[in-house]
Amino acid sequence: MMMKKILILLSFLMVCIFLQAQEVQKVKMSELLTLIRESNHPLIVNFWATFCGPCVEEIPYFQEAVKKYENSGTELLLVSLDLPGFFPDKIRTFARKRNFNASLYWLDETDADYFCPMIDSAWSGVMPATLLIDNKTGYRRFFEEQIPRDTIEAEIRRLAVHH
Repeated sequence: MMMKKILILLSFLMVCIFLQAQEVQKVKMSELLTLIRESNHPLIVNFWATFCGPCVEEIPYFQEAVKKYENSGTELLLVSLDLPGFFPDKIRTFARKRNFNASLYWLDETDADYFCPMIDSAWSGVMPATLLIDNKTGYRRFFEEQIPRDTIEAEIRRLAVHH
């Protein structure tokens, strides 16, 4: 009987963790920059949108590579640049249907000329865009394009190894 209760409790906790991972948090650029700056583990910040085919195509590759190197503590943040009307329901539904299991954020900013250079001076606003960073080691790479699957794996391996 005790084992059954433990299994039920563990199942409930797993469902709660899954549902929490699927919540979309609203974030301002200043808050996102604080998350990035204060991170003490390898971090991948992927800027995407539901209407961006290349964005949606590469996200599973990021998830796959992060899982492969999970011992490094690498975390994937998916930052949606969708229109305000998409937050939170359309983004959450879209992410659930595609089994996105990373931390989900919606950037509550509309001026790309303001927020893009805060991530990288070379970012023109094109999506997808991805920042790979490890504050402990100083590792930093920025991509303003869809990244091929093998390059994603190689970059995350470098990020994880440097950690």
